[in-house]
Amino acid sequence: MENLREGILLGCGNPLLDISAGVDDDFLKKYGLKPDNAILAEEQHNLFIPNSWRNTKPSLLPNSLRVCQWMLQKPNCAIFFGCVGDDKYSKILEDKARSDGVNVQYQYTQEEPTGTCGVLITGTHRSLCANLAAANLFTIDHIEKPENKKLLQSAEYFYISGFFLTVSPPSIMEVAKHSHTHNRTFMMNLSAPFITQFFKDPLMKALPYVDLLFGNETEAEAFAQEQGWETKDMKEIGKLMVQLPKENVQKPRIVIITQGSSPVLLFRDEDTIEEFPVKLLPREEIVDTNGAGDAFVGGFLSQYVQKKSLETCIKAGIFAARCIIKRSGCTFEGKPDFEA
Repeated sequence: MENLREGILLGCGNPLLDISAGVDDDFLKKYGLKPDNAILAEEQHNLFIPNSWRNTKPSLLPNSLRVCQWMLQKPNCAIFFGCVGDDKYSKILEDKARSDGVNVQYQYTQEEPTGTCGVLITGTHRSLCANLAAANLFTIDHIEKPENKKLLQSAEYFYISGFFLTVSPPSIMEVAKHSHTHNRTFMMNLSAPFITQFFKDPLMKALPYVDLLFGNETEAEAFAQEQGWETKDMKEIGKLMVQLPKENVQKPRIVIITQGSSPVLLFRDEDTIEEFPVKLLPREEIVDTNGAGDAFVGGFLSQYVQKKSLETCIKAGIFAARCIIKRSGCTFEGKPDFEA
């Protein structure tokens, strides 16, 4: 870990408190929800919160930086920016994130409570319904504070959740352009199909600065549809993603598409596709798939910031995702036994 130092990785996203509840398929249909999908809460979704979650204990929303820190076992390598309310939920979020080694630097607001996310579990599937609340009020002012600007200038790697496109595109562009100007590495996750569908404009403005793009197969398919690409073939979609316009042409874009239990696809240029098999877990060992995608990214980042090979990074991502889906929620314990 000779390449590691505090603040090497900076992430921006929506700090939300997870509230999980087991439901059935009829419940999802009633509220227009789908398994293994993520949406922003609308007015009708607020109706089921009191009934489903009144007695449910909140837990921390999956976060790639938490998993990254767990894999690294060295605190404060990762910094996180996001907006929360001044309430007990933000205290829970901060205490948990810091105990997991993440240096959280929240923007606080009095206007909204800390955001929450309903995680509706049907068997091994999950449907996410997020009420952003305070998370929606993040502003570029927070990044421009002298103490936070110093953190920005010190970081070598930047990771933006696609969900943050719904909140503060100006902040994303500030980080993206800074990364480009200083020849750092700017990474983004598509995060959910609705991001590519309803937040296409800010996504496409940021994309030329993206050096490394993550997405799963449903997100990649939705992205392709919005681009007018007449294919659902993941290999074709990945090749087209790599070729999209890029500001720093000296640093070719890398695209990684995960496919659940199917191989992870790595694209480094339009002609090279690499596949990495995912070892199947016995069904009885799968407890909760919520957070698997975040865990993959976290595992990947833990090796990437150490300048390990992309093969090692992807294997670490697969390892982390396998660990997470064996447990309820995005949780972990002990030290990871990952070997490159």
